Amino acid sequence: MIDFNGQVAVVTGAGRGLGRLYALDLARRGAAVVVNDLGGTMHGKGSDTAVADDVVAEITAAGGRAVASYDSVDTAEGGQAIVDRAVEAFGRLDVVVSNAGIFNSIPFDALSADDWRRMLAVHLDGGFYLSRPAYSLMKRQEYGRFVFVSSSAGNFGQPMEAHYAAAKTGLVGLSNVIAIEGAAHGIASNAVLPTGFSRMVTETVGDEKFLAESGFMRAIRPELVVPLVTFLASRNCTFTHRNYSACAGRYARVFVGLGDGWLADAASDPIAEDIEAHLDEVSATDSFIVPESIVDEVLQVCERRGISAMPDNAEVAFPERAG
Repeated sequence: MIDFNGQVAVVTGAGRGLGRLYALDLARRGAAVVVNDLGGTMHGKGSDTAVADDVVAEITAAGGRAVASYDSVDTAEGGQAIVDRAVEAFGRLDVVVSNAGIFNSIPFDALSADDWRRMLAVHLDGGFYLSRPAYSLMKRQEYGRFVFVSSSAGNFGQPMEAHYAAAKTGLVGLSNVIAIEGAAHGIASNAVLPTGFSRMVTETVGDEKFLAESGFMRAIRPELVVPLVTFLASRNCTFTHRNYSACAGRYARVFVGLGDGWLADAASDPIAEDIEAHLDEVSATDSFIVPESIVDEVLQVCERRGISAMPDNAEVAFPERAG
């Protein structure tokens, strides 16, 4: 059994929906859990301490250990307070599930600067404000696990969600760099793109008859996302720097691939017409690599060019590939 005995986990947005289920499963498996939730609406309005308190009561009634945190992730002070809550209550922090978020649907040409900033403040800024102090603590411990909850809305696109999509995809970039820098310190970071029946779905769809009768809605019950998040948060997860989708009981890796492309003659100065002439090669996806960092792209091009990525007489060049 994958267990979290002796470990401490923070789950943000843990008062309802998917976040609550993550917290319950981690606690059931032995983790001491900080249940963080401001208790606001899906649109980010208001607060209610009972939302986090109820989940804490649920965990403790089942024999687990948990404390509530009502701090918002959208400030540096809030992120630090959440980490401090874990240390004060349980003495350490091993797992962060960055799940807190808000949601609304706005056509792109109606999206205001305030709408944009509010969405990024909670999802992307919130991910940073929490992970930055947590990372420092994990680095001293020489162990840690980050699971960032991203979304297919960003990686693949979703109408009327430019702000949400940008914020969620930004978390993938944040996770990628934490993974690279944290690898030497026993810290792993991965992202999940979940599809689960939650208030985000119910309030967005709004059609109660459809929700009640839809086979797809029954298929995406939120409990099906939990196994993936729990595994990625565990000691048993020994890899890092990956993204996975969970949808209706289908679990799959999501990745950004780099095609072979078209390599212009080294002595030429390509122009736009050359791109057009070789567009099929430029756009081809049938031969690709999955870079572990920007370094892999540079090394691939240098190899094809027959040149060295190392400056003349330099003792240090690019770091080795991670994969």
